Amino acid sequence: MTSAIRHVTVDCSDAYALGSFWSEVLGRPLHEDDKPGDEEALIEGAGLLFVTVPEPKAVKNRVHFDLQPQGRTRDEEVERLLALGATLVDDRRRPDGTGWVVLADLEGNEFCVERGEAERTATASG
Repeated sequence: MTSAIRHVTVDCSDAYALGSFWSEVLGRPLHEDDKPGDEEALIEGAGLLFVTVPEPKAVKNRVHFDLQPQGRTRDEEVERLLALGATLVDDRRRPDGTGWVVLADLEGNEFCVERGEAERTATASG
C-alpha cells in the first residue's frame, strides 16, 4: 500500500479569510461547517486546508499553485483575480502570447496564472 495526499495545508493568519479568497478563485465552496474566526477552513473538492498559525509568512513559498483558466483567457483570469484582491508580483507574459503571471494571495503567497487550454492550442498551431 502507498499513501495518498488528503489535503494540501496552507498556514496563514486568518484561515477563513484566505480560504474564502481561494474558494472564489477556484469556484468551490468552503466546508459548510467553516465560519469566520475558525482556526481551519477546508475547500470542498479541492483538498485545500487553511490553518491559522501565529507566525507570519517570512520568505518565498517553497510550493505554489499554477492555475490554468477554464473558459477564459489568461489575461481575463488575471484581471478577475486582481479584482478578488490578489496582487501582481511579476509579469512574465511574452509578446508571442506565451508566459505566465505571478500573483500573490491576500497573505502574500505567490501563485502563477498560465494560459488557458484554447490559448495553448492556438499558439501550438500558429
